[in-house]
Formats: sequence, structure tokens, C-alpha cells
Amino acid sequence: MLKNMTDCKEEVYLPLSGIQHFVFCRRQWALIHIEQEWEENVLTVEGNELHEKADNPFVREKRGERIYVRALPVHSSELGINGVCDMVEFIQDDNGIPLNQEEGLYRVKPIEYKRGKPKKHDADILQLVAQIMCLEEMLVTSIDEAAIYYNETKRRETLAITEDMKQRVVSMTKEMHHYYSRRHTPRVNTGNHCLRCSLRNICLPSLLDREKVSSYMDRMLSD
Repeated sequence: MLKNMTDCKEEVYLPLSGIQHFVFCRRQWALIHIEQEWEENVLTVEGNELHEKADNPFVREKRGERIYVRALPVHSSELGINGVCDMVEFIQDDNGIPLNQEEGLYRVKPIEYKRGKPKKHDADILQLVAQIMCLEEMLVTSIDEAAIYYNETKRRETLAITEDMKQRVVSMTKEMHHYYSRRHTPRVNTGNHCLRCSLRNICLPSLLDREKVSSYMDRMLSD
């Protein structure tokens, strides 16, 4: 495990949502979560609007044998992260867990909402796995299935959760805490992903001492 947070004089919980930034670019994550830099672009605005529709903490809906809870706060003392699940679906199942003020047992299935469509990298998946690990710790259960709903395709992608995915999250959160505790912003190799970064106007000038940003962007677009 990452560490026993109760042994720390002051508990440090990093935002679970930062895992997506960390997978995309470790430097971007550090600029946002350590140096507190942020710039909005069309992707972040659309993403925020989508989450505002999903994140209504006052909605708890029951449909037959299923209960839907939106904007559920979660945390893990083992990983040192906290955040909010867009939606958690509780499905009546004899092998599930008891829920407060509900009869029967329920299986837990988190559902994450994302703009766009499935990505080539696995940032969305690992962020969802981190949510699962928080829920498993909080509810003392095991979760082997979850889903991501993509707004562009209007489809829910169901995922089978593996131990390898969980180990990757453990390794990443260790690295995140390592950087955070030292207030260290790592260097990173530039690439085409920089064109999609909401922080490129902040990040690129500090990386490109001898090349104008406009020249760099033209060169990247032509690659």
C-alpha cells in the first residue's frame, strides 16, 4: 500500500481528478495541483458543463432493484486521495453489501461521465479505477465492473476491473505524493499532446528557451 495516512502528523489527500491530468502529462498535473496554475479552454468548459448535469448531490433515485446516487464524495486513506463519483449505481444482489435505510443487499457499480469519445490513452480508465478503490475501502466490498458514459457517442462503455489496473493506480499515487511532498514540477518531453493542453501558454514558454512558441506550434502541426 502507499502508506498509512493515520501515521502522518497531517493527512494529505490529493484530488482524485488529478489522476487524469497525471496520465496526460506529469508536468501539467504539477502546474495545476502544485503551482496552482489553470487556464480554461473549450475542452475544460464542455467537460465542466457535462459534470454539472451529472453532479446533483440532492438526487438519489430508486428504480426497481437499482438505486442511483449522484455526486458521491469518496476518499482513500491508503492512497491519500479524495474526490467525487459522478454517479454510483447500486444494484440489488444477494452477494452484495447492505445499504443504510434500504432492504436487501446491493452490488456497487460507479459510472463516470466524460465529454467526447473513448481516448487512445487510459486516463479516463485509471481515474475510474481510483474511484473504485476508494469505494472498496469505504464500503468494504470488491468491485469488478464499472462504466464510462461518453457524451459524444452517447454510449456507456462497460469495463472489467483488473488487479493490474489497481496496481497502476497505486504506483501513480505514490509518484504524485512524492512530487507533491517535495513541491517538485517535473520536466517533460514535448509532443503533439501539447497542442491539446489547456496550459500550453503557461508551460511552453518555460520549456522553449530558444524557440518562439508560434514556431513550435507550426512545427508540431506539420508533424
